[in-house]
Amino acid sequence: MKIDDAAQRLEALGNTTRLKIYRALIRAGHAGMPAGKLSEKLKVGASTMSYHLKELMAVGLVSQRREGVTLFCYAEYDTMQDLVDFLVAECCAEEGCADTKSAA
Repeated sequence: MKIDDAAQRLEALGNTTRLKIYRALIRAGHAGMPAGKLSEKLKVGASTMSYHLKELMAVGLVSQRREGVTLFCYAEYDTMQDLVDFLVAECCAEEGCADTKSAA
């Protein structure tokens, strides 16, 4: 993952409402959640929800699919995993990955 992509995704998640939306979608699992139910659950108006979902979709963290009149929202788990992997990829790189467990 490029550092600019990671920064954009982290910036999107840096908004409290978007982080709540994303966490709710993560909890919903692969079945996703209808946008209306997501709005009700988080007590966020439809236009506000639409704005924040658009921001999350722009960075690839969320996708949507329409079924009839219902718009389902889904967390993009592969993108989330790529971001987490990027964040921990160089963990302890400069000190070596010694076992940090104590002998207590």
